[in-house]
Amino acid sequence: QVQLVESGGGSVQAGGSLRLSCAASGRSFASVAAGWFRQAPGKEREFVGTINSGRGTKYVDSVTGRFTISRDNAKNTVFLQMNSLKPEDTAVYYCAAREVGYSSEIAHEYDYWGQGTQVTVSS
Repeated sequence: QVQLVESGGGSVQAGGSLRLSCAASGRSFASVAAGWFRQAPGKEREFVGTINSGRGTKYVDSVTGRFTISRDNAKNTVFLQMNSLKPEDTAVYYCAAREVGYSSEIAHEYDYWGQGTQVTVSS
Protein backbone atom coordinates (compact mmCIF):
# COMPACT_ATOMS: atom_id res chain seq x y z
CA GLN A 1 0.00 0.00 0.00
CA VAL A 2 1.19 3.48 -0.87
CA GLN A 3 -0.04 6.72 0.66
CA LEU A 4 0.47 9.92 -1.31
CA VAL A 5 0.37 13.46 0.05
CA GLU A 6 0.58 16.49 -2.23
CA SER A 7 1.75 19.92 -1.15
CA GLY A 8 2.84 23.18 -2.72
CA GLY A 9 -0.39 24.40 -4.23
CA GLY A 10 -1.54 27.97 -3.92
CA SER A 11 -2.47 31.12 -5.77
CA VAL A 12 -0.20 32.82 -8.27
CA GLN A 13 -0.49 35.40 -11.01
CA ALA A 14 -0.22 34.43 -14.66
CA GLY A 15 3.39 33.94 -15.66
CA GLY A 16 4.37 32.79 -12.20
CA SER A 17 5.66 29.46 -10.97
CA LEU A 18 4.74 26.83 -8.42
CA ARG A 19 6.37 23.57 -7.40
CA LEU A 20 4.15 20.74 -6.28
CA SER A 21 5.48 17.87 -4.21
CA CYS A 22 4.08 14.38 -3.79
CA ALA A 23 5.45 12.48 -0.83
CA ALA A 24 4.93 8.74 -0.75
CA SER A 25 4.90 6.48 2.26
CA GLY A 26 4.20 2.81 2.84
CA ARG A 27 6.80 1.38 0.48
CA SER A 28 9.72 2.36 -1.69
CA PHE A 29 8.73 4.69 -4.48
CA ALA A 30 11.75 3.99 -6.66
CA SER A 31 10.29 1.18 -8.75
CA VAL A 32 6.89 2.68 -9.52
CA ALA A 33 5.64 5.11 -12.12
CA ALA A 34 3.98 8.32 -10.96
CA GLY A 35 1.68 10.74 -12.66
CA TRP A 36 0.08 14.12 -12.21
CA PHE A 37 -3.51 14.82 -13.15
CA ARG A 38 -5.70 17.87 -12.71
CA GLN A 39 -9.39 18.62 -12.53
CA ALA A 40 -10.91 22.02 -13.11
CA PRO A 41 -14.44 22.87 -11.92
CA GLY A 42 -17.04 21.29 -14.18
CA LYS A 43 -14.44 19.36 -16.16
CA GLU A 44 -13.18 15.80 -16.19
CA ARG A 45 -9.88 14.81 -14.65
CA GLU A 46 -7.09 15.48 -17.15
CA PHE A 47 -3.67 13.90 -17.57
CA VAL A 48 -0.84 16.38 -17.02
CA GLY A 49 2.34 14.32 -17.05
CA THR A 50 4.04 11.16 -15.90
CA ILE A 51 7.46 9.84 -14.93
CA ASN A 52 8.50 6.20 -15.08
CA SER A 53 10.88 4.34 -12.83
CA GLY A 54 13.72 5.19 -15.25
CA ARG A 55 12.92 8.91 -14.97
CA GLY A 56 11.50 9.10 -18.48
CA THR A 57 8.75 11.72 -18.72
CA LYS A 58 5.77 12.50 -20.90
CA TYR A 59 3.42 15.48 -20.83
CA VAL A 60 0.14 16.64 -22.27
CA ASP A 61 0.75 19.08 -25.12
CA SER A 62 -0.73 22.05 -23.24
CA VAL A 63 2.00 21.95 -20.57
CA THR A 64 4.97 20.75 -22.60
CA GLY A 65 7.83 23.18 -22.23
CA ARG A 66 6.30 24.77 -19.13
CA PHE A 67 5.95 21.89 -16.66
CA THR A 68 8.65 19.46 -15.55
CA ILE A 69 8.25 16.28 -13.52
CA SER A 70 11.15 14.92 -11.51
CA ARG A 71 11.65 12.47 -8.70
CA ASP A 72 13.89 12.05 -5.68
CA ASN A 73 13.77 8.36 -4.84
CA ALA A 74 15.86 8.82 -1.69
CA LYS A 75 13.09 11.07 -0.36
CA ASN A 76 10.25 9.04 -1.91
CA THR A 77 9.02 12.23 -3.54
CA VAL A 78 7.87 13.29 -6.99
CA PHE A 79 7.80 16.94 -8.04
CA LEU A 80 5.85 18.95 -10.58
CA GLN A 81 7.59 22.23 -11.44
CA MET A 82 5.12 24.55 -13.13
CA ASN A 83 6.44 27.64 -14.90
CA SER A 84 4.75 30.29 -17.05
CA LEU A 85 1.44 29.46 -15.45
CA LYS A 86 -1.75 30.45 -17.21
CA PRO A 87 -5.29 30.97 -15.86
CA GLU A 88 -6.34 27.79 -17.69
CA ASP A 89 -3.94 25.83 -15.47
CA THR A 90 -6.26 26.52 -12.53
CA ALA A 91 -7.38 23.17 -11.11
CA VAL A 92 -7.00 20.70 -8.29
CA TYR A 93 -3.80 18.78 -9.00
CA TYR A 94 -3.55 15.12 -8.04
CA CYS A 95 -0.54 12.89 -7.71
CA ALA A 96 -0.94 9.22 -8.59
CA ALA A 97 1.23 6.11 -8.53
CA ARG A 98 1.17 2.73 -10.22
CA GLU A 99 2.35 -0.62 -8.97
CA VAL A 100 4.50 -0.95 -12.10
CA GLY A 101 7.44 1.06 -13.37
CA TYR A 102 6.15 2.07 -16.78
CA SER A 103 4.01 5.15 -17.26
CA SER A 104 0.44 5.65 -18.34
CA GLU A 105 -1.69 8.62 -19.37
CA ILE A 106 -4.86 6.85 -18.25
CA ALA A 107 -6.20 7.68 -14.81
CA HIS A 108 -7.78 4.32 -14.05
CA GLU A 109 -4.47 2.56 -14.62
CA TYR A 110 -3.11 4.22 -11.48
CA ASP A 111 -3.45 2.36 -8.20
CA TYR A 112 -2.93 5.10 -5.62
CA TRP A 113 -4.02 8.73 -5.43
CA GLY A 114 -3.31 11.71 -3.25
CA GLN A 115 -5.97 14.02 -1.88
CA GLY A 116 -5.20 16.83 -4.32
CA THR A 117 -3.89 20.36 -3.97
CA GLN A 118 -5.49 23.51 -5.35
CA VAL A 119 -3.64 25.64 -7.88
CA THR A 120 -5.21 28.98 -8.80
CA VAL A 121 -3.74 31.22 -11.49
CA SER A 122 -5.13 34.72 -11.82
CA SER A 123 -4.85 36.90 -14.88
